Amino acid sequence: MERLAHLCGPQDEHLRLIEKTLNVAVHNRGHLFQVDGPNGAAEAAIDTLNELYSATAGGPIATDQVHVVARTAEQEREDAAAVASGDDDKSPREVVIKTRTGLVRGRGPNQRRYMARMADNDLNFGIGPAGTGKTYLAVAAAVDALESERVRRLMLVRPAVEAGENLGFLPGDLAQKIDPYLRPLYDALYEMLGFDRVSRLIERQVIEVAPLAYMRGRTLNEAFIILDEAQNTTVAQMKMFLTRIGFGSTAVVTGDMTQIDLPPSKQSGLSHAVKLLAGIDNISVTRFAGRDVVRHPLVQRIVAAYERDSENEGGAR
Repeated sequence: MERLAHLCGPQDEHLRLIEKTLNVAVHNRGHLFQVDGPNGAAEAAIDTLNELYSATAGGPIATDQVHVVARTAEQEREDAAAVASGDDDKSPREVVIKTRTGLVRGRGPNQRRYMARMADNDLNFGIGPAGTGKTYLAVAAAVDALESERVRRLMLVRPAVEAGENLGFLPGDLAQKIDPYLRPLYDALYEMLGFDRVSRLIERQVIEVAPLAYMRGRTLNEAFIILDEAQNTTVAQMKMFLTRIGFGSTAVVTGDMTQIDLPPSKQSGLSHAVKLLAGIDNISVTRFAGRDVVRHPLVQRIVAAYERDSENEGGAR
């Protein structure tokens, strides 16, 4: 009975969240459950209930876990239907990465596709809204490459452009000014390797976290390089970054094309590079959308609203 209570949540809030996420009706009497809704959605709800019940063996489950599992089940059903109808490529293989806090695996087919491509290609683009795991999964792939000695160092880079703010008013040199904007990269590293170990690796320059400007003139061999927030690079900066890639290196470029903070007169280096390099061997492009968001359900709805607004603006021109 305790596991059943964990599955349903306080006042059945987990069941209500599954209903809201998948647009189904879930009824239960004790351990017997009935799900009403369209076939695909109902099957996704059943998959969700089964996976969450297995998770209750470890104790109570969090609301965000319920949402992620439900969305993943829905995406997997949609992906399987697309493959069966011939509208999509085959289901991607799963890449699982072991870290100090547990296993990192793709949630849904698009994240799995992204992880598989990072394992197979030297240059990878991950494009899409916040909350889709672009940066987190790239850092996980980088840590795995370092731990398995496929590379000798990690480079995590961001351009010094953020949300219209003027870095000149912040204290310190350029590295100190940009440091707060690199926090998401640090946080992912700390989670996967631990604070003490990350600090030691940074001291030894095995891990380098730096603004994009510091990449000029360098050639990086046997490195895993991540360029985050790449929508805020200029065309010249992107060319400079891409030509830093050396032998035995892997590069991942992530960005959200809806959050460009460059002056209107400057073209984003990310959009230019993706168009220019399309179709070249050993380069992959993974595009994420609102359906891939794995944060709070409200974030997914916000992203979807902005996507609709962007489409309407495009149609009005």
